[in-house]
Amino acid sequence: MRAGHQGTGPGAITPDGCAVELYARLSIGTEPDIIAAAVPPGAHILELGSGVGRMTHPLLERGFTVTAVDESPEMLDRVRGARTICGPIEDLDLGETFDVVLLASFLVHTGDPEVRRGLLRTCVRHVADGGCVLIQREGADYHSDLPRERVDPSGYTVRILSSEPVGDGVNSVHAEYVFPDAIWTQTFRARPLTKDQFEQALGEAGLTVDRYLTEDGIWVRARAMSS
Repeated sequence: MRAGHQGTGPGAITPDGCAVELYARLSIGTEPDIIAAAVPPGAHILELGSGVGRMTHPLLERGFTVTAVDESPEMLDRVRGARTICGPIEDLDLGETFDVVLLASFLVHTGDPEVRRGLLRTCVRHVADGGCVLIQREGADYHSDLPRERVDPSGYTVRILSSEPVGDGVNSVHAEYVFPDAIWTQTFRARPLTKDQFEQALGEAGLTVDRYLTEDGIWVRARAMSS
């Protein structure tokens, strides 16, 4: 288990506190449509942190080719129709490039700045000339609008209960997922980044913002500075 991360509930728990069975149950929202609108049709996508394939499968259905990467073999066992690679994202070096590199799930907000640098370097290393990197950021009020909850139309409730500072600009976030037949919790560390801090982190890795894809600034399309 990664330091500061933990999870509870039925089934396997990954090193960052994610429950495999929970993520297999969570619905997917508008993310695949946002991605599809921002990249060329039929693009080959390198999905970093694919989990059980919540985004992988809708992207495949939209005609994309996906290579799915995750550090959890239990997560990747749930992925169908995509090439899968198991290992830490920050160390990945496939020796090939892709039209699109996808870094979703707020991974850019990892608490460890060295891990963040590694994640972004992996993005740069694998994006083709003229290609793009799509990154999902936290919303502006992610750590302040608390506690909050969302009831999914399928019948489960997601609660972000707290976000407490633990030093060096990092917060410990506690979330709860309530289903009719099971409850899961996850505690993880996240580093809030202002827009300027986010863009600075991209610049250090050799990336620059091409466009903010959503009005809330959560989805971003970046390109390598050399492109």
